[in-house]
Amino acid sequence: MTPHVDPQRDLRQALSHSLEPRKDKAEGKKSTRDRDAHGDCGSGNLSEARQEAGRGPWNHSSTTGFVLTRLFNESQMHLFLFSMVVLVYILAMAGNATMVLLIWADAQLHKPMYFLLSQLSFLDIFFSSVTVPKMIVAFLFDWTSISFGGCGAQMFFFMFLGAAECLLLALMAYDRYVAICNPLRYPVLMSRRVCLLMVVSSWLGGSLNASIQTSLTLQFPYCGSRKVTHFFCEVPSLLMLACADTEAYKQVLFVTGVVVLLVPIAFITTSYAFILVAVLQMRSVEGRQKALATCSSHLTVVNLFYGPLVYTYMLPASYHSPGQDDVVSVFYTVLTPLLNPVIYSLRNKEVTGAMKKIIGECGVRKNA
Repeated sequence: MTPHVDPQRDLRQALSHSLEPRKDKAEGKKSTRDRDAHGDCGSGNLSEARQEAGRGPWNHSSTTGFVLTRLFNESQMHLFLFSMVVLVYILAMAGNATMVLLIWADAQLHKPMYFLLSQLSFLDIFFSSVTVPKMIVAFLFDWTSISFGGCGAQMFFFMFLGAAECLLLALMAYDRYVAICNPLRYPVLMSRRVCLLMVVSSWLGGSLNASIQTSLTLQFPYCGSRKVTHFFCEVPSLLMLACADTEAYKQVLFVTGVVVLLVPIAFITTSYAFILVAVLQMRSVEGRQKALATCSSHLTVVNLFYGPLVYTYMLPASYHSPGQDDVVSVFYTVLTPLLNPVIYSLRNKEVTGAMKKIIGECGVRKNA
């Protein structure tokens, strides 16, 4: 029996066989395009992965540093502000250095109050020099980068000198309290040994505070941007770059703020409250007005120093912005170190008298 042959089916099979190579070639091209596309995506993903790896966590063991933010730009207004900050810094350095040398050179100023004032001026010289020179270099030469170790050192000395000054201002308020409220016991309560203990305790307290906060801050892993939204390395600005949970450390930071800031503020307020009561009981109107003017000047400087620090270290992050933080930092890094020698010392008759005496002696030696 002869099988039935379907001519149409044979024609369809022949056509299909003839089209298969073209289909295979098309599929081959398509698969090649797919591989190329996947390869491109793979290389893109690889580059992204490498980029992410470059932004991965890093800490003190790496050679990576930070990039600080310039405080001023190149506009005319900012150029004027930069010039004013540099001028204030130079005046602050000159005023505080003059106070240290004057108190050291004149025997009449070898008293507890002036000894503490010389220590305050000494702290102010280095406190401003920790941050302002770097800010000046960043503006003039655009050198905004800072190494991890350099950032840690700047943060340590800033915290060390700032906390020491906070404690010293509180001890100076106690000195004024004893001088006005207990003048007869002043030589005993403010002996040379007591003054040395005051200075050493303020330095040790500042060193302990800086050691704790610097070590805890630098142990966090940092990732993402290395741009610090501040013109120097400060704890709140660095915590914004940490890629770990910092809530527990923020509680520690708050506690240290209470010890270093709020306790001295309470001590100063209490001391000046007793001073105010004693001053109001004075019979001499002139002496009362003089004491009130002196106390008000001292409290103004204290508020300008402690107020910005409380804002920076004790208020929640929601109250902060980079621009406001920069302006606030200028107060306690530049302005207060200038006002301290003016308010505490240069308005003092004994200090101005000693200065005139030394200037007169220098003039006599020059003429001779």
